[in-house]
Amino acid sequence: MKSRLDFSTLTLRGALDFAVTIEEDAEDRYRDFARQVSDPAAAAFFREMVVNEGKHRRQLESRRAVLFRHQPRRFESLADGEGEAPSPDEVLPGISVREAMEVALAAEVRAWEFYDRAIPHVQDPDVRAFFEELRAEEVEHQELLRAMLAKLPPAG
Repeated sequence: MKSRLDFSTLTLRGALDFAVTIEEDAEDRYRDFARQVSDPAAAAFFREMVVNEGKHRRQLESRRAVLFRHQPRRFESLADGEGEAPSPDEVLPGISVREAMEVALAAEVRAWEFYDRAIPHVQDPDVRAFFEELRAEEVEHQELLRAMLAKLPPAG
């Protein structure tokens, strides 16, 4: 990830806010893919991922609310290529199932990279442990996407 985020100065609030935004973006992206792809199995997979990413977002928001309830969010949106959000040129109308899966895989890798780079700077032991769980889940998401990609015909 070529992040403009300076992890050495990342505060706990900033890490949580960035993570919430990552999960929101993933939820939105999977929702869009579920609507865009014509393959019923792929659409069902993407809908399942919407639920999963939504669960992560709500868990992060809950932790943030406990620690920083009255403080404004530091990250309202991510720059192209930050977190899980694909850049607009990655998600074109009429995207194929393979292209959607490849975009999703690249985004899951970026999310893993965020958590991996953030963890050494997170001092709160509970948040650090949760970020470690999320990092591991990003690997699971990558494995699911790779398995789905392996079942698809080659790009033509």
